[in-house]
Amino acid sequence: MSTAARVALSIAGSDPSGGAGIQADLKTFAALGTYGTAVLTALTAQSTRGVAGVQAVEADFVRHQLDVLLDDVTVHATKVGMLASAATARAVAGVLSSRTVGPVVLDPVMVATSGDRLLDDDAVAVLRDDLLPAADLVTPNVPEAAVLLGVPAARSVDDCVAQAEELLRRSGTAVLLKGGHLAGEDSVDVLARPAGTHLVRRARVATSATHGTGCTLSSAIAALLARDPGADLLVVVDAARDYLQTALTGGAGLGIGHGSGPLDHSGLAAARPPS
Repeated sequence: MSTAARVALSIAGSDPSGGAGIQADLKTFAALGTYGTAVLTALTAQSTRGVAGVQAVEADFVRHQLDVLLDDVTVHATKVGMLASAATARAVAGVLSSRTVGPVVLDPVMVATSGDRLLDDDAVAVLRDDLLPAADLVTPNVPEAAVLLGVPAARSVDDCVAQAEELLRRSGTAVLLKGGHLAGEDSVDVLARPAGTHLVRRARVATSATHGTGCTLSSAIAALLARDPGADLLVVVDAARDYLQTALTGGAGLGIGHGSGPLDHSGLAAARPPS
């Protein structure tokens, strides 16, 4: 008798350029051996050059998408990305607290790598107070952690450690604070959880192909948790960071767009014949 595939769910916005959002999440899920499902929260007019516009999906329809999907499909892990509005954040929080969706990885998308703001101001409090406690792991970057805590942005690894531990203390949710915005030869992420705080360090990749790094890392963690929900979180984060490192390294070889290019989620660049 065959065993059903492991299923990961992404609740996020769409990126027409394919490097971030739902598109990046589904590519990552597939690359890491899980069946991807998706609920759209917003449409964007977006390219590698930045976000030109956002059209939010009505919160009631986001909930409807989730209810219809979850009535039929067993989900083993969930990644939550761009939510756009307070109403959508509240609707998603309600579903996560009342339905079985596996471990939840919350990527609190507020500011894109390009600097574009992707979350309404009135939605931040809902995300922090309602959605964050429903998650098993939150993965803010440096600016997003500062917004969640209401403090200046971290300027060092020590600052990141302090902020990750404070966010853990306030929320009770494990925190992976991504240090890619900091300077230095290494990119250092901080994992804070009740079992302790750990640094996840990788050599910084010299590339402009960084579009969708946060989406990719959080969806990689969700995919690996879908495959093994009981896995040690540090082991999962370390493996997800390895996947991200490979995708970052290959991104420049894709030659997509004229701005901050996408990552290579599936090893496509290495498979291309030489020109």
